[in-house]
Amino acid sequence: MSAEAPRPTLADYPHRAPLQTRWMDNDAYGHVNNVVYYSYFDTVINAWLIGEGGLDIGGGPVIGLCVESHCQYLAPATYPQALEAGLRVAHLGRSSVRYEVGIFQAGALCAHGYFVHVFVDRTSRRPAELPGKLRACLERLRPTPQAPTSPTPS
Repeated sequence: MSAEAPRPTLADYPHRAPLQTRWMDNDAYGHVNNVVYYSYFDTVINAWLIGEGGLDIGGGPVIGLCVESHCQYLAPATYPQALEAGLRVAHLGRSSVRYEVGIFQAGALCAHGYFVHVFVDRTSRRPAELPGKLRACLERLRPTPQAPTSPTPS
């Protein structure tokens, strides 16, 4: 049995954005319904792509299609509550990107997961290379490699 990976903290995400729960987010059990977290993921990702990468969702030459997603729930959130989303890029390919998203309440991780986009030509729906400005904004969300440490002389 392998050890569980450490849970991310808000500091692990280069981009952070506020989220506000809404009355309609609560389910019959009195907490934010699981499917709403996917909406939070979609919202923080697309706000970044539109605002920072210039993605034109209505008429641009490429569009992003979600091909895979996952969410792990750790603590409930409810309405009314202020949340914060953290966003980073775990993998950036020629036409695809895997984002990692954390949802935090009062600095504590309540859910985290990933979302994979494949960017395709709007008309043909065939994979298309990420345009320069879009790629550049995604590069900014990649973790910075840690500098190797030198052994301490004895």
